[in-house]
Amino acid sequence: MFRKGIAIFSVTRQGVETAAKIRDVLSRDKIKCEIFAPEKYAQKGVIPLDKKLGESVREVFSDVDAIVAVMATGIIVRTVAPLLESKMSDPAVVCVDTSGRFAISLVSGHYGGANELTKLIADGLGAVPVITTASDVLGKQSVDELARALHCTILNPESLVAVNSALVNEEELVLVLAGNVKIRMDKIRNYEDRTVENGEQAIEIVNSFDAGVIITNEETLWEELMKPATILKPKKIAVGIGSRKNVSEDDVFETVNCALKQVNIQLDRVDRLATVDIKKDSLSMKNAAKRLGLNLEFISIDDLRSFRHEDLSPDSELVKQKIGVGGVCERAALITAGKKAKLILKKTKAKGVTVAIAEGE
Repeated sequence: MFRKGIAIFSVTRQGVETAAKIRDVLSRDKIKCEIFAPEKYAQKGVIPLDKKLGESVREVFSDVDAIVAVMATGIIVRTVAPLLESKMSDPAVVCVDTSGRFAISLVSGHYGGANELTKLIADGLGAVPVITTASDVLGKQSVDELARALHCTILNPESLVAVNSALVNEEELVLVLAGNVKIRMDKIRNYEDRTVENGEQAIEIVNSFDAGVIITNEETLWEELMKPATILKPKKIAVGIGSRKNVSEDDVFETVNCALKQVNIQLDRVDRLATVDIKKDSLSMKNAAKRLGLNLEFISIDDLRSFRHEDLSPDSELVKQKIGVGGVCERAALITAGKKAKLILKKTKAKGVTVAIAEGE
């Protein structure tokens, strides 16, 4: 989450001081962020604004995961209003008052992560989180929040208003797992749940409720749905690994499991495991993969070397000298995750093992 980073804007001297505290809070969670403020208030580590606020926000709007505005809500609301397109693509927008007393989720609360970011900032500052989305007020898990937590793509976002409305109005709502999907029901709350063999059966069940959610990998024609329903497709989860020569099977196994816990992903949700092909004879890697219950895929050094992606960390010169490519785990994860892949965990290292996790459609 927030892999592209966060832009923090302030327009007052006191606001800059609060912005610096927010940056410290986010940095503890290793979230990349930059502060922007008028030149006369810019201190060390703050980027001076050489344009009007609206122009500066517009320039970064599509390049960041979130905008934190340390200012009055009216200012940032008027600033971002012309830029908003869809809750599925707009960055999260959070407003914090200049004294740091309140953190307010304004835009993209669920799918964009504004509600989560609001809570994170409020906890760090000792502020009051202000979240007004109906499902959160009622303690319910909205469909877009569910999709993000389960790493699913929403295939028909136009359904969200009707299905979330059914949820908050306490209508009869069902969640159906259709076909061979690897989703644990213990992550799901506020929904009656069913498991069926195919999409046709899922449609039949949803039509007997007021609304529903269907999680499936099937390409089914959904025209027979008579009730509002959101269709979720699980994203591919790929783990990339690299290691030094003499690591043990336990080292690999434990480091992968630790990495999965960092992003709250169950092992049985992982689709693919990959590394560089020079590890084909590594018993530690092979045995650890068996214990994990995953097939270990091997990617050539040439393919790793030629791969380009905006999420990649800077190359390691030491690794490059040893094997001819500046990094293995992030490239391996992104390549095997496939279409529209992005890192959800950048390179993490322990016991001589490096692990990265990617999701893709």
